[in-house]
Amino acid sequence: MILNYFKTAYRNLIRHKGYAIINVAGLAIGIAACLLLFLVVRYELSYDKFRPNYDNIYHIYTQDTYSDGIDYTPGIPFPALEALRADLPNIKIGAFCSTFGNQITIGQGSQNKKFVEDHGVYFADPEYFDILQAKWLVGNATVLSQPNAVVLSKSTALKYYNDWKTVVGKTLRLDNAIDFRIAGIIEDAPYNSDFRMNVIGSFITIKNAKMYNYQDDWGSTTSNFQIYMLFPENVTEDAIEKQLVGLSKKYYKNEGKNLRLNLLRPLKEIHYDTNIGNTGTHVMARSTLTTLSLIGFLIILMACINFINLSTAQAVGRSKEVGIRKVLGSNRHQLFWQMIVETKFIVLIAALISLVLAWLALPYIKHVVSIEEDLSLFNLQTFLFFILSIILVTLLAGIYPSFILSGFTPIIALRNKITSATVGGISLRRTLVVIQFAISQVLIIGVIVAISQMNYVRNADLGFNKDALLLLGGNTDSTTLKNQPAFKEALAKIPGVTEISFASDMPSSDSNQGTNFAVDHKPDENFTLYLKFGDEDYFKTFGLQFLAGKAYAKSDTISTVVVNETLLRKLNIASPEQALGKDLRIGGGKWKSICGVVKDFKTNSLREEVKPIMISSKRNRYQLTCIKLQTQNMLKTQREIQDTWDKFFPDYVYDGSFMDETIENFYQQESQMALLYKIFAGLAIFISCLGLYGLISFMVVQKTKEVGIRKVLGASIPSILILFSKEFAVLIGVAFVIAAPLAWLVMSKWLNNFVYHIQMNAGIYVVAMLTSLCVAFLAVSYKAIKAAIVNPVKSLRSE
Repeated sequence: MILNYFKTAYRNLIRHKGYAIINVAGLAIGIAACLLLFLVVRYELSYDKFRPNYDNIYHIYTQDTYSDGIDYTPGIPFPALEALRADLPNIKIGAFCSTFGNQITIGQGSQNKKFVEDHGVYFADPEYFDILQAKWLVGNATVLSQPNAVVLSKSTALKYYNDWKTVVGKTLRLDNAIDFRIAGIIEDAPYNSDFRMNVIGSFITIKNAKMYNYQDDWGSTTSNFQIYMLFPENVTEDAIEKQLVGLSKKYYKNEGKNLRLNLLRPLKEIHYDTNIGNTGTHVMARSTLTTLSLIGFLIILMACINFINLSTAQAVGRSKEVGIRKVLGSNRHQLFWQMIVETKFIVLIAALISLVLAWLALPYIKHVVSIEEDLSLFNLQTFLFFILSIILVTLLAGIYPSFILSGFTPIIALRNKITSATVGGISLRRTLVVIQFAISQVLIIGVIVAISQMNYVRNADLGFNKDALLLLGGNTDSTTLKNQPAFKEALAKIPGVTEISFASDMPSSDSNQGTNFAVDHKPDENFTLYLKFGDEDYFKTFGLQFLAGKAYAKSDTISTVVVNETLLRKLNIASPEQALGKDLRIGGGKWKSICGVVKDFKTNSLREEVKPIMISSKRNRYQLTCIKLQTQNMLKTQREIQDTWDKFFPDYVYDGSFMDETIENFYQQESQMALLYKIFAGLAIFISCLGLYGLISFMVVQKTKEVGIRKVLGASIPSILILFSKEFAVLIGVAFVIAAPLAWLVMSKWLNNFVYHIQMNAGIYVVAMLTSLCVAFLAVSYKAIKAAIVNPVKSLRSE
């Protein structure tokens, strides 16, 4: 019986090749898109799940509550590590401090090799590996209790020495400042981890030497120092968090102001937390994963709608077949399952094609999502999803047409009295077309909003000039600091160099250093002041605009300071002029006078509010050389700058990058998501058009005689085109009424990820509506024009 069903299905496919191709193509694209999205979502949901004690690991973050909002930082003051271990003795507590862009030198003299670690150098204690465990290939975690000990990942050891088995005991130098002895090798963490550490020095080394921003006061917090906990089985998150709140009041002395608290977030939320972020390559919001899953479901739903539309439209043509089968003894139950098997046959063909499509597209998935690892299409979970998809699509697409076809009355069917109106399919098909185009229009509006927001981000006024600004990473050791003045003089002589400044950080970055502070000899303010250090040319180089006062004079230490508008606003200082001459103190240090106020500039990405900033001189923090270039002969100028660098800093790798590229990287994930939306919106539109093309083809056949009569009575070609197009135009209009509010809800939520964003104006909806109409017209025009220009005599003879 089943074989007979498949044989019948095959014959129907051959008989109606055009409709079969449309159905198979739509379903194949839909299933392939679903498979790819499933792989992406599954991969993102797998982050760090491989770790033992996954459910019991927690990160301690800092929450600052102000009168006008809440600020989060993943960091915590350095002294908190010892304090927490003393106050919570039953909890395993580990920490790491990170630094980025450091230089590693191996070997001696002219034979040495230099590497820049853009992915960071970490300093951890042995307890850290009790929490976030690693597979040790050589040595164990206790080696990190020794000063000047370092552990390398296997891949990093291979990169440095082409070998990992014999490198223990060798010495490497960090930033030309401190020697480390290699004491252990660990296996590389999987790519789906936010803790992929390749170079791990002992924490006690920087603690003893007070290096890499190590500070032993509770007032300073850096996002680079983070603490993690492993709870015993019988300890709950609520119980520890209550203790942390108590300890926060004890150590921060908020005195009832409820300003700063240390709180917990579980490891299972770290990869998805857009407020606090993580140490991995990217953050993936759960709402984004939900959106991707929904897009996958909607695309396959659209393919099913195509199938239902075409099947019900074809039902009229199969009425005689059904009537004959019923007269010969088939009952409704048998006919129903025959139609289901036919559907399954088509779905199976589409599913096999979808596997090929997904396999071909898989290598390119890295270009649209932040996944470094090669994804595999052939594994148990994907196989189960694939089987489930086939079953779901068969049921979604097959049940209604099978129910309709199997329900025909034999006498009416054999008399050829079954019409589209009889099967009740017209209103259903209209509804399904409306649903299809509503989904397409939501995606079109989403794409327009995403592209507009990314254009806004790229062209937004950041409050400084980022063009043609070359940034050279460096160090703050004594040799570098000693050579900086001569290096600056040499750079100034290069034609094409217009401004030079040394700094700790560029104006806009994803790095924050905050501290407690006081103004006008009053107690400390109840919010954090963020710090940037640069020499006297910092403001000219970046084009920062002064509202009052001027830049500070040349100095090696903090002499006077410059602040921004946001700080004045938070301090309720009415005008920039009023701030001049006031004294400001950071971290309980000496009072310094405010000499200038700059106009607000974007201190971080456009997702965040502008922070209150203090800029001052502090020569021992100048690790960055910022060079403003003329736009002519930039390659030649860069070569001369590199030659000058090599002359003054032969022990350091030349590591140059342009500021606009660095800022562009802030929005890498958003750019990738915009591209992803574009691709899947394109697929959705294509599937919709396939369905429309199939329906218009069917309508043309159904209305052949009507078209012939109309032409005989004088109807023009445009009027015939309108006959076929007006119904779809109305349906698209109805779809737009449904899609517009839905798109507004979804995209408003997405835009809320940005503090600075575009407004969703009427133009976006008009463009989406016109795009839908144009695409629909293109889909129906070929068949409609072909029907309109056919000889009416031929049309009238066709029935």
